[in-house]
Parts: sequence; structure tokens; C-alpha cells
Amino acid sequence: MNRARSVLAGLLATAAVSAGVALPACDGRKKSDADASRPQAVAEKLFEPRTPRGAPAPVFTHITVRAQGDTTELARGPDGKWTLTAPVNARAEDTAVEAILATLESSKSSTLVDASPTDAALEKYGLKTPVFTVTARTHSDLPDAAQAVTLHGGVENTFDGSVYVRREGDPRVYAAQGSVRWSLDRGTFALRAKEFLGGLDAASFATIEVRLPGQGYTLERVPGDKAWRLVKPVAERADEAKVSALLSDLKDQRALAFPVDSAPVRKKLGLEAPAVDARFTPTSGEPVRVRMSRAEVDGEPRVFALREQGAVAVLGEVPEGALSVLDVDARALKDRHVLVFRREDVRRVVFHPGGGAPSITVESRSADDAGTGAWEVTAPSSGKAHHFRMVALLRALHALRASAFVETKPRDWSKYGIDESSPSVVLSDARGRELARLWLGHEAPDDAGHRYARGTGNEALEIPVEGLDLPQRPEDLMGAAPTAAPQP
Repeated sequence: MNRARSVLAGLLATAAVSAGVALPACDGRKKSDADASRPQAVAEKLFEPRTPRGAPAPVFTHITVRAQGDTTELARGPDGKWTLTAPVNARAEDTAVEAILATLESSKSSTLVDASPTDAALEKYGLKTPVFTVTARTHSDLPDAAQAVTLHGGVENTFDGSVYVRREGDPRVYAAQGSVRWSLDRGTFALRAKEFLGGLDAASFATIEVRLPGQGYTLERVPGDKAWRLVKPVAERADEAKVSALLSDLKDQRALAFPVDSAPVRKKLGLEAPAVDARFTPTSGEPVRVRMSRAEVDGEPRVFALREQGAVAVLGEVPEGALSVLDVDARALKDRHVLVFRREDVRRVVFHPGGGAPSITVESRSADDAGTGAWEVTAPSSGKAHHFRMVALLRALHALRASAFVETKPRDWSKYGIDESSPSVVLSDARGRELARLWLGHEAPDDAGHRYARGTGNEALEIPVEGLDLPQRPEDLMGAAPTAAPQP
């Protein structure tokens, strides 16, 4: 029986050690010094702010990170946004701050490594002079709840990838997951926002002016609308999606480095005579100026950008592609819609087949269906128009886009096959006001399936005509009478 008990006790002890749980010795003997020095499993939070009973959960408002040779101060603003306050004033990298907060609020020590480390042991753990130190200050609604908690991090345990840590005021050394070091061991550059051109929201600007060597363009927002117009070098509708994409691409450019800014540095980097000089003027507030240039540094060409808004200026090195984001031909920003109209406003459509054929007039007899049904052919003959045929034609005309801009305000439209006898379509509203007109000209010589055309603007265009099947006679629009359902 005693032997059975001895074996059972041995098994329990072995299981307990494997689980990291200390059990009292069955034979009454004290633990040896070797047993006492073994790592012990624990489950303590790295940061454990103390708050009075019933007080709200503490909130971190200030963080100091000493790592990578830098000391970085961060502060949470009233709006919850984090900013760097030292060594520079700048926006914080949101993902980096979120990683720090998540680590502070949820990470736990997994093992107690050394309860009473000597100086030699601390040197071995990398904690004599910590590899990184993070101090977090908290506040709550209670004025006496503010406090600071500091965590020191050491070297990595190459055996399992964990990192040695020690809390301020606690002599013990713990092992924490390796992700703790990844989150906290960060220098100023890692904690600083790289999208330093951010804040360029198309919806907030009234004008955008871009100066380029020998060219440039100016965009203005249409008053009371979200649409944009090109005002220089030509006055044309702008492609709203392309303007938004341009600004989005600019915002996505991330800094590769932040050189020290000064007048001599700007001159050396070519920012006094930049390759791109853009000004974004918002409907309210200070305008944003962005200058970009290419300069040779250490024998390599690099691209730099300077963002200025009021008294705040930020200089950064950016990827090569950033230089071409704003350096675009103004024609690429022009709206390629051939016709500009709202389909729901169309109540009358006149097709001119050309070649002396009579015009075909189709009118909507419905006042409450947004012009999508009850279409009738009224000339040169009369009859019910096929509903889906008219819907498809209006959709095709509304979606029609130019494949190329050929000539602005041509003196001789006839060279493109466009005159009063050309095939055309005229769209009108319920009051008879013309909404849009399309003329079709000759086939484009170098582009099969494309024709010259004139749309809402005063420009010769090339358009794809595949799928644009305009009627040549009334019968092309009139659908067959519906078949009566059989009587039961």
C-alpha cells in the first residue's frame, strides 16, 4: 500500500511540475534550493494599474518609450487621437500605438524567471541597462487615480523567443511573450505617422492648383456640388473619380525617412525649384502646400516632399512613385462622359438616322415613373415603344465615354463627318428643354469599332460604338403587342 501511495505521489508531482504548479512534498521535506530557483508559471498582467473600488477603468493618456536609442513621448488628445510631443510634434502611427495599448492592457507574464536577481543576472537578462522601457500614465474620473506604471524589457530568450521583463518597483524577472518586445521596442520613426501627406480630403477642398515645369492645371469645385471642373489649361468638366483617386494616391504615399528640416536642406534637395508644386485650398482653414523634388543623396537619386500648412512644415523622403502622382496631363483629368444628363429627366428622344431618313420621335407618356416606362413612338408613325429597348438605349447613352479627345473647338467639323445631316440623338425634358445631344461622324481610321463624335462639350471625340445600336426606322423601337394569357 505504501508503495502504491509513493508511486501515485510521484506521478502527481511530475504532473504538477509539467503544469508549472508547486505542490507540497508528501514526505514533509523542504524544497531544495534547485527547486526554488526553477521558473514558475504565473499569470500576472504586465501592467496592473490600481484604482479605488468602484472607480472607472483607468485610461492611458501619456506614454514614454525609450528604445532604439530614442526617447519618444506620446499623448492622447481630447478627441482620443495620439500625437508625438517629443522629440518632435507629429501625428502618431495609429497601428503602432494600438499595438502598445493592446500589450499594456492585456499581455501577461507567463513565467517567473528569477525572484531575487543579482546584478550579474540582470546583466544576463539585458535588464541591467534595459533594452527598452515603457512608462504609461493613466487617469480616470477620480483625480487621485492618476498613476504611472513602468515596464523594463531585456533581451530575447533564444530558446523560446520570449523576452525578459521587469516591472518598476518589483525586483523579480519574468518571461513574457516575444510579441511584447515587437510592440514596445520601437523608436521614434516607428511611432510616427508615415502618411504625412494625410488630410487631403477631396470633399474639403475648393480649389487644387498644381504647377509643373512647362505645364500644370487648376481644378475648382462646382459651387453647391461635389463635381470638379478644370479651369486651366482648358475649361472642361473634370472626372470626379480621377480627382478623388489622385488625392487618395497622394495620401497613400508613406514617408521612408524624416530628414532634419532647414532652409539649407530644402535648397540642397531642390525644393526651392520643385518638380511639383501643389496648393490645396479648403473651403475653410489654412491651405496645404506640397512640394516635391528629386535629389541625389549618397550617390543615389531620391524623392523628397515638403508639406506645409500654416506654421507647420514636415519634410520627408517618399517613394519614387510619389513624384508622378500629381504630374499628370490635364487631359487625363477631363470627364470622359460624352453626354451629361439625368436619365430620370428625359421625356423626349429624337433619333436622326442621317442619310435623308426621317427622324424618329419617342415620348414618355408617364409622369411618375422617372421616364423609364410608357414610351410611345409619335413620329413619323405612332405606336407603343418597346420598354426595355428604350431603357437600354438611355443607359448606353448615359454610360458612353470618350476613348480619346481629338480636337477642342475644331473650325471644320465636317472633316470628322459631323454636320447637320449626320446621325444624331437629341434628349429633352418634360418642358422641351434640350438636355444633351450626340452627333456621330466618320469611322476613326486607326481604331476599329470607334467613330468620331460630338457630345455635350465642344470637342471632337472618339467613341466606341459597339453596343450603341441606334434605331434607323420606327419599327426598330416598337415592340410586338403582348400575347393575351390563355383563359382557364
